[in-house]
Amino acid sequence: MSEYSPLSTAAELAFLDDDECVAGYRAGLGGAPEPGSDKSKSYWHGWRNGMMDTGRLPIDGAARQLAAEVVRRQRAH
Repeated sequence: MSEYSPLSTAAELAFLDDDECVAGYRAGLGGAPEPGSDKSKSYWHGWRNGMMDTGRLPIDGAARQLAAEVVRRQRAH
């Protein structure tokens, strides 16, 4: 189990490092095991999304809430 909690708001997302998210996402796409405490929350968030995008993890309420908020913000601009 991770030491991190899933993001559910765009405000939380704004604090993450994009490069680390991408690195984690690529690891998740490849089915890498859940990262430990040696990785950042940014990396873990990316890994989690890669795992969900490949069906290895179920898409949960936090992910749905975050996606909905990001889409609402994009449509508002």
